[in-house]
Amino acid sequence: MGTRKEHDFIGELEIPDDVYYGVQTYRALENFKMSGRVLKEYPFFVKAFAQVKKAAALANKDLGMVPADRADYIVKACDRIINGEFLDQFVVDMVQGGAGTSTNMNANEVITNVALEMMGHKKGEYQYLHPNDNTNFGQSTNDAYPSSIKVAVHAKMGDLLKAMEILKNELEIKAKEWKDILKIGRTELEDAVPTTLGNTFHAFASYLKSDIEKITKARESMTYLNLGATAIGTGICCHPDYKDLVEKYLSDITGTTFRPAEDFIAATQDTADFVHVSGALKTAAVRLSKIANDIRLMNSGPRCGLGEVNLPQMQPGSSIMPGKVNPVIPEVVGEACYEVIGNDVTIALCSERGEFELNAFEPGIAYALFNSLVLLENAMLTLANKAIKHLTANPENCKKTMLNSVCLVTALNPYIGYENSASVAKEALQTGKSVADIVLERGLLTKEKLDEYLTPENMLNPRIEK
Repeated sequence: MGTRKEHDFIGELEIPDDVYYGVQTYRALENFKMSGRVLKEYPFFVKAFAQVKKAAALANKDLGMVPADRADYIVKACDRIINGEFLDQFVVDMVQGGAGTSTNMNANEVITNVALEMMGHKKGEYQYLHPNDNTNFGQSTNDAYPSSIKVAVHAKMGDLLKAMEILKNELEIKAKEWKDILKIGRTELEDAVPTTLGNTFHAFASYLKSDIEKITKARESMTYLNLGATAIGTGICCHPDYKDLVEKYLSDITGTTFRPAEDFIAATQDTADFVHVSGALKTAAVRLSKIANDIRLMNSGPRCGLGEVNLPQMQPGSSIMPGKVNPVIPEVVGEACYEVIGNDVTIALCSERGEFELNAFEPGIAYALFNSLVLLENAMLTLANKAIKHLTANPENCKKTMLNSVCLVTALNPYIGYENSASVAKEALQTGKSVADIVLERGLLTKEKLDEYLTPENMLNPRIEK
């Protein structure tokens, strides 16, 4: 393997001749050894970057700012990257200083060297096509990088929303299937009043419906970009008509309508849109974790727990206890949700550090936000496909625990009064007798009235007699 010499204003370096990135990427490889997670592990981000660079080349070609033949080869190189080629050449650590300059130059250098080879030249022969003068013309890291993040986030949020719909549908199926299975409700981990298993899962589905609406609304903020802002929002080194033209081309390329931000100076320094999206993801993670843990508790047992539902058996649960099966799917979903919640803190802190005309901490925002999107999508699909879809109910056990609950006396409050109800509950707890037997023994109600008031219909949809 040979090498080639490339230089920047800091100096000259020997670059392995088989790589498509160049000197600035090579420096970043030496400087940033942080997360161990590199750009190529986020293909949706690499694709978004290539889409932005393609739109820029087309706009600059139309405006006469980049020679047509050079712009055409930039576009062809971008198309190859968009289609998944050269992914292994995007090698910079996601966590980096410099507001994303290393990522932008990794893209510029790979696109340029791919284009150079297609033109019949060698990698590094930048006199024929230059990563800064041509591929990056009319751009700055400060508009190309955050815009690429937004394009990537918008696309990945679409994947997340599909996963959420899948989970919501599975929960709705269970809600309908189990609408008549009575169970005891619980508040503060104590017996409460009766409900149905169907009600429980319908509530879970409602969480998802609400979060889908919130995330869909937050996603819209990702469509306002600062392309054409260049360094700080003033548009220096950029054709005045570029910003509208590049947005048009990007919309055509992606199939999503992107628009120029209202205030480019504000948009270049402010990253609150990412905080807004992360907040919606955090809310979904909190709710998803609650769903997973409730199911984990309802599954507890199999003989000494609640035993209301049965999770599918996924793997042996102990290296010492034969036959033990753990609720591994709800557990891993919970762990993913906790990371999403933690990432939200990272995103808020990085956003807050955006001093003056630029936020230098955008790489931290991108890394945390991408991870949240990937984790949450996988968690939704994992819970849907590996738990909810194959979940079964234990109707008899649900009914037994409900009928044995002292809290059934709550349904009798309107008819025998709170004081009598409290006294009945106390005796039931002390003696182990059922609520119904004590009420009958005391002559507080006739058997006919008692049976009527304790029917599932009256307990779930009470019609109080005056």
